[in-house]
Amino acid sequence: MTDAADAVPRSHRPTPAGRNYRLLTAAAIITGLGTHGALIAAAFAVLDAGGDSGDVGLVAAARTAPLVLFLLIGGAIADRLPRHRVMVAANALNFLSQGAFAWLVLAGDPHLWQMMLLTALCGTGQAFFNPAAEGMLMSSVSGEQASRAFALFRMAMQGAAIGGAALGGAMIAAMDPGWVLAVDAAAFAVAGALRAFLDVSHIPSRKPGGGLFADLREGWQEFVGRPWLWAIVAQFSVVVAAVGAAEAVYGPLVAEDELGGARPWGFALAAFGVGTVAGGLLMVRWKPRRLLLAGTLCVFPLALPSAGLAVPLPVAGLCAVMFVSGAAIEVFGVSWMTAMHQEIPEDKLSRVSAYDWFGSVAMMPVATALAGPVESLVGRSQALWGCAGLIVLVTGAVLFVPDVRNLTRRTTSTQRAVGIPQPSVDAESAVGRLG
Repeated sequence: MTDAADAVPRSHRPTPAGRNYRLLTAAAIITGLGTHGALIAAAFAVLDAGGDSGDVGLVAAARTAPLVLFLLIGGAIADRLPRHRVMVAANALNFLSQGAFAWLVLAGDPHLWQMMLLTALCGTGQAFFNPAAEGMLMSSVSGEQASRAFALFRMAMQGAAIGGAALGGAMIAAMDPGWVLAVDAAAFAVAGALRAFLDVSHIPSRKPGGGLFADLREGWQEFVGRPWLWAIVAQFSVVVAAVGAAEAVYGPLVAEDELGGARPWGFALAAFGVGTVAGGLLMVRWKPRRLLLAGTLCVFPLALPSAGLAVPLPVAGLCAVMFVSGAAIEVFGVSWMTAMHQEIPEDKLSRVSAYDWFGSVAMMPVATALAGPVESLVGRSQALWGCAGLIVLVTGAVLFVPDVRNLTRRTTSTQRAVGIPQPSVDAESAVGRLG
């Protein structure tokens, strides 16, 4: 869409921030509590049905594969249709698939192919939901306090993730994993109902385009036309893959062989979660002027857990580096969301977000699949040092992109200097009412 509204940066247009922001945050907390418990429950459901670690991996892969396959289509559809309808439809699919999964487990003797199919449907729902949700969140806040709103939103999500994993583990210890899956299905139903009340009247209507592939091409042009955007997404394709291999594959093995089992690894993961909440609290107050420079410098600490596992550090030391890396990734995450909110036109947000998600997760299945062969070839410690080295290398490389170093936060004085109209409602009101 090209009209006069495009000349005004989206982050400075009036938006009904308060109500949408509260609904989105509440729904994200509800689904976060359910989903993170359900991920644990799905693994135990496979094991209880007589499966082994390979079967657990197949079910996990069945969730990831459609997420990667359908992300770009999901982004294009979310920019073509009202985003809240895409989100509600995705939640409905997740409700049905998780509900069926729960019924199979509670009824007894679920087959592996059935669990893989239902998990794949859940991953498909997430592929359509994620770009729509990110675009909806970014269009629900405006003004200088947007980064504070993003920090509080991410902090709420991280808190829900910690609580959901703890609640799910406790429920699995006391009852059948199927009940945890049923709770997750109910959470999707409640969250979908909340999202149905989102107000999209402030979002300009989309003019008919040239079709789905034309929309994808337009999103790609927006993506590659911004060096800071594609450079950081390329960086994170490596960072996410390295972190995933270290923490999903090597971490549990180091814990089992060197640290005393699963309990210490659970402490380390909990420390990471607490670190993310601490990072969110920091970003509620701190507004770095050079957004991407501050965020990128905070990616370097993500190499610390891999290095700590390579040594390996004692449990207390590993928990410390996991805490630091958790706090650091939240600084990056809030800075990244603020930059996207500030720079990307509203009508292209979901498509650009889809390319961001796709680039970030596409290498993950490859990395986890190659982790075992690499360990056999060079040894576990060397493989972990390699993960740490890759993170440092690509993060240092992205700092050579001028836009990454120089992109600055827009302020009220900047807006007035260039004649940008001031928003009548900004994120400050949303944050205040949320608290």
